[in-house]
Amino acid sequence: MKTKQLAIWTMAAFTAVACTNNKTMESGIKLENLDTTAVAGDDFYQYACGGWMKNHPLTGEYSRFGSFDKLAEDNREQLRTLITDIAVADNAPGTVAQKIGDLYNIAMDSVARNERGMEPIRPVFERIGALKTHSEVMPLVAELSRKGMPGFFGVYIDADIMDSKQNLVQIYQGGISLGEKEYYLDTDEATTAIREAYKKHIVNLFKLAGLDEAAATKKMESVMKIETAIAEKSYSAVEQRNPAANYHKMTIEELQNEFKGIDWVTYFNILGITNLKELSVSQIPPIKEVARIVSEEPMEDIIAYLQWNLLDGSANELSDDFVDESFDFYGRILSGRKEQQPRWKRAVGVVNGVLGEAVGQMYVEKYFPAAAKERMVNLVKNLQVALGQRIDAQDWMSDSTKVRAHEKLNSFIVKVGYPDKWKDYTGLVIDPAKTYSENLMVANEFFWNDMIARKYGKPVDNTEWYMTPQTVNAYYNPTTNEICFPAGILQYPFFDMNADDAFNYGAIGVVIGHEMTHGFDDQGRQFDKEGNLSDWWAEGDGDKFKAKTQVLVDHFNKIEVLPGLFANGEFTLGENIADHGGLMVSYQAFKNATAEHPLPVKDGFTPEQRFFLAYSTVWAGNIRDEQIRVYTKSDPHSLGRWRVNGTLPHIDAWYEAFDITPDNKLYIPMEERAQVW
Repeated sequence: MKTKQLAIWTMAAFTAVACTNNKTMESGIKLENLDTTAVAGDDFYQYACGGWMKNHPLTGEYSRFGSFDKLAEDNREQLRTLITDIAVADNAPGTVAQKIGDLYNIAMDSVARNERGMEPIRPVFERIGALKTHSEVMPLVAELSRKGMPGFFGVYIDADIMDSKQNLVQIYQGGISLGEKEYYLDTDEATTAIREAYKKHIVNLFKLAGLDEAAATKKMESVMKIETAIAEKSYSAVEQRNPAANYHKMTIEELQNEFKGIDWVTYFNILGITNLKELSVSQIPPIKEVARIVSEEPMEDIIAYLQWNLLDGSANELSDDFVDESFDFYGRILSGRKEQQPRWKRAVGVVNGVLGEAVGQMYVEKYFPAAAKERMVNLVKNLQVALGQRIDAQDWMSDSTKVRAHEKLNSFIVKVGYPDKWKDYTGLVIDPAKTYSENLMVANEFFWNDMIARKYGKPVDNTEWYMTPQTVNAYYNPTTNEICFPAGILQYPFFDMNADDAFNYGAIGVVIGHEMTHGFDDQGRQFDKEGNLSDWWAEGDGDKFKAKTQVLVDHFNKIEVLPGLFANGEFTLGENIADHGGLMVSYQAFKNATAEHPLPVKDGFTPEQRFFLAYSTVWAGNIRDEQIRVYTKSDPHSLGRWRVNGTLPHIDAWYEAFDITPDNKLYIPMEERAQVW
């Protein structure tokens, strides 16, 4: 649970204090979620989650449906009520309510969209088609990227990882619609089939744009030529996890000399980033390849590629035939979904994406009680104490490293529930007289200009939130050394005000510990307490850490998630370390909190058993094979099943709680278990 920030990722003496009166609290365990016919030591995921999986079968609109998705669905129903109440009201022009209501109504108006077809984007499509020379390409790309059209690469402004108090303009690889380079290069049967289906999808969208079969096929060949060339030079998902290898700070003059073929000053001026002095190019090879492409490839290939980016990026804003074609590939073929989400869900998602904090402000006022925030803050404090104890307990960590680890731990910025100041949407204009696509272009440009105004040449604002309050997730950001827990996740099965400490430490406690541990995982440990990329570990400690975490790499590499497809232990290492650390830290905090007042058996389970059952229920879910393949290639988190069956066998307390023996399938000998935290 970490945003791509390397792409978005006060302590007094401890007194053992339980969160509340545990004797009057419920167990939090819903017995119908279990499958007690399964043997806990052979398949704990089935044992803990089998009932939930049976009671929540996949519907056509989902390629994966788990506890996260169930809670997100519940939140979406709440957001729907808030938004539709506004949408039917007579709202004053220019108010946030007007913007929310009109955007929702525009998104819901399928009649108008079907009448217009692709006309809302045809002027841009034709403008791309009118390009004559290579020198015209990047100025147009810059102009359109302000409006949200994907380009050859990404540009954003965020903290300089070597000077974390200052923002820095950064270029990040992109330009490939399938996201991961392997889709273009791997030759196994499944990936080849996806690639062939992608080619048909490109042809189909160009045909919807009015081209005949031959012309659409020619466009597709141009698109595949350029995207494959970029993919060949792009960093893999594993390579992108190395912060130092993805940071190349240089002056604008050095940029111009290194990446010839692009007039960078003009490009950035059009973006609104004027008088640029320095920036970082995260990945040099793919950006150098882009510079070659835009200056050397035939103009007809470049035009086809840019028109494809426009069609692909805009398809879901156009008529239903475009929407259906986009879903057929990305939904049905790539992820295995059987049917499109209802239109109202898509409309709520768009409003939530464009006006997220405005919706979030309404959400927390109605659905997030102050008592929940207070209890959560106390939990975080207890977890910080426990992590400090785990740091002190490690014999592989030098004393000097422990001192600096405590300094970093004590410097965590903790965000719970919602931001202290809300985003100002005054400058955002939603005009019901304009098309859906036009309004979203305006919204994209508003956010682009807002980023420049807030960040370009400005110090980092560590009060900024990288998730909206209604988001069902959490994150750690290394450059601000912050952990964030939005209100949306602070509900069952993560957090239950009526459940005792065994449940809440097993569920939200592990989430808290997970995000804290990200500050000390294989990436996070490279950042100091100020958020700067800095080697603050004593000599030799890093090598010891790598040796211990290699156990997790090797363990997950052996997990066969589909026939012939194995998990990627290197790619998922950071999240697996955080799961391991989250369990160790939260279990320590749970024992601290209940030391003076041990909890009784409830619903037939000891408190220790309820801790691990609560953790496992968080990852309950069903998933299609197609989505397993997508996640294995693109998601740094292990699959839910293996966040349970892959992680718990490295936790000694789990063996004790459920009497796991060498006869059980999940048993790992003590000397072969990961011993990190």
